Amino acid sequence: MARIAGIDIPRNKRGEISLTYIYGIGRSNARKILATAGVDLNKKVETWNDDEITAIRNVINEEFKVEGGLRSEVQMNIKRLMDIGCYRGIRHRTGLPLRGQKTKNNARTRKGKRKTVANKKKATK
Repeated sequence: MARIAGIDIPRNKRGEISLTYIYGIGRSNARKILATAGVDLNKKVETWNDDEITAIRNVINEEFKVEGGLRSEVQMNIKRLMDIGCYRGIRHRTGLPLRGQKTKNNARTRKGKRKTVANKKKATK
């Protein structure tokens, strides 16, 4: 396995796809990285030599924020929103969707498992 940015990327896949296993690198960034490093997009990871792996590592370290650094930055941004008490921060705090979605019927991913509320019983005379 090739180890890049602390992640073991799969060997039997194309380089473009394998790089997407690193948090913070999608398809378009993977293409840019491989182009800058001078590696063919369709070449499988198992056929990369040491020079190509080193070139890819250098490009990622110089130009991209990935894995732990990126995760902590995202968490700090969310914490900042919650601290200043803006709308998005309050939605984060209460575990509801942030971007204007309806919550009457859907939003189960953000709200979690259903919590049943029992009916009030009518008072008898």
